[in-house]
Amino acid sequence: MKIVNLDAYTIHLNDLDWNELAQLGDLVTYDRIAPEDVIPAIENAEAVFTSKVKFTKAIIDAAPKLKFIGVTATGYDNIDLAAAKARGIAVCNVPAYSTESVAQHTFALILELTNHVGRYTALVREHQWENAPDFTFIDRPLLQLSGRSLGIIGYGSIGRRVAQIAEAFGMTVHIYSKEPVAAVQSDMLTLHCPATPDNKGFVNKDFISKMKDGAILINTARGALIDEQALADALASGKVLAAGLDVLTDEPPVCGSPLLTAPNTVITGHIAWLTRESRIRAIDMAIDNFQCYLEGHAVSIIN
Repeated sequence: MKIVNLDAYTIHLNDLDWNELAQLGDLVTYDRIAPEDVIPAIENAEAVFTSKVKFTKAIIDAAPKLKFIGVTATGYDNIDLAAAKARGIAVCNVPAYSTESVAQHTFALILELTNHVGRYTALVREHQWENAPDFTFIDRPLLQLSGRSLGIIGYGSIGRRVAQIAEAFGMTVHIYSKEPVAAVQSDMLTLHCPATPDNKGFVNKDFISKMKDGAILINTARGALIDEQALADALASGKVLAAGLDVLTDEPPVCGSPLLTAPNTVITGHIAWLTRESRIRAIDMAIDNFQCYLEGHAVSIIN
């Protein structure tokens, strides 16, 4: 059986390997692959693994032997599930592999926006503390999490873990599915839902107008959930105090984004999931999915 792994580098990062997958067939691994090279790479493959390569109907139809697509991530909006189902191709993802890492990164963004550790460190290194008139160097005020409210949109494994951490900080948690108005009106709002055709850009001008004035918005889910220009405008006006974003609509943002130059915005490059522990789980779960499929009792089927 020919197995092709199309974009393996972000998972293995040269400190992990795919040796167990290689034991299940004739494995060809690409660290990354250009869009125009996908079809030649998979045209004779029976199983394909990918994290972010787009699998359109045209690509799926160009691989007549394909029987299995293993998504080495939780999100699968890059796969045309209907086209795969029409061909009888099983599509499996790796749910909840990055729960701890993404929840941790969510609070890394929150704490950077409330405590400004990176900014203060940079200013101290620029000798500004040395020139301060007081023993304490004050550039901007800090915000205390205890006593503030956090709205969570998307209450899967990550959303639930974020809620636990928030409560440990002394925050009041509002779950959007249970308390939509209270969640949107929270001091901070964090997104943990998948991107679907129905919710693309739902954080738009109208949605933002319903948010609490001066709220903080966090997104470690999918960039497509946010109308980027609407958020940039809200940050410029002060309607939204600050934003912590790990994801953007286009990744990498080679064509730019209004959020790249928006004020009071912290942006990391889709790294919330990237801990070694998460990557180990992603590999193990992806291989287990394929093993189960080969044994006739497929798990984590999403189509």
